[in-house]
Amino acid sequence: MQSLLDPVFEPLLELDGFWVVTILSVGVSAIITLVYKFMTDQNLMKQLKNEMKELQKEMKELRNNPEKMMEVQRQVMQTNSKYMMQSMKSTLITFIPIILIFGWMNAHIAYEPIRPDIEFTVIATFTKGTFGQVKMEVPEGITLLSNGTQEIVVNKAVWIVRGLEGDYSNENALKLLFNDRIEYKEVAVTSEQQYYEPIKAFRNSPLSSVEVVHDQKKVVPLEFNVLGYRGGWLGTYILLSIGASMLLRKTLKVY
Repeated sequence: MQSLLDPVFEPLLELDGFWVVTILSVGVSAIITLVYKFMTDQNLMKQLKNEMKELQKEMKELRNNPEKMMEVQRQVMQTNSKYMMQSMKSTLITFIPIILIFGWMNAHIAYEPIRPDIEFTVIATFTKGTFGQVKMEVPEGITLLSNGTQEIVVNKAVWIVRGLEGDYSNENALKLLFNDRIEYKEVAVTSEQQYYEPIKAFRNSPLSSVEVVHDQKKVVPLEFNVLGYRGGWLGTYILLSIGASMLLRKTLKVY
């Protein structure tokens, strides 16, 4: 699915990460809001919302009358259920596209890429109680800066490597040899905003996973500080999309 979205979103990768997240969060919020507006009966939604406000106000006035208060609370729950059922129509339509966009963002802007001629770390994690040695062989273009054969210590083995720019995948990937088994981990060394999933898991093997350690991509500018938050794409996306959604709903009078 990433290959289908790349032609549409890949030009955004020329921008700073903060602007990529901003554009996508506003764009997704606009799509959700418009689909919601035109897929729901706005007159009915307004009526249900006003009804809930009136019932909640009535509940406050009945604090000293628990029986009547419970009766009104049941009415609130019934009205809220009708409101949620109406909202579900638009949610079902937008759910899959949003998941695909989230997947694309996670695959392109969650981490910094592995840069050419910059050292990076590879960590092999084994099942509990695994001992012995594991060997890593590297393709042409990748240089081992530590011994190729490492002792498994506390279920882990670690290598320091460096690479020339290139796509090291398939049989040209990093090769790990342990107990007559061979496992591969692909890595992209590039100046562009591209990378393979940092952690690759294995089944039915004493080797649980291999991780190429990436730095998390910080997509908030230095002057952007909300309650001390300075983080990655997901938190920034949530903050921006909440703001964009509130503004769009108010502007378009969506209930």
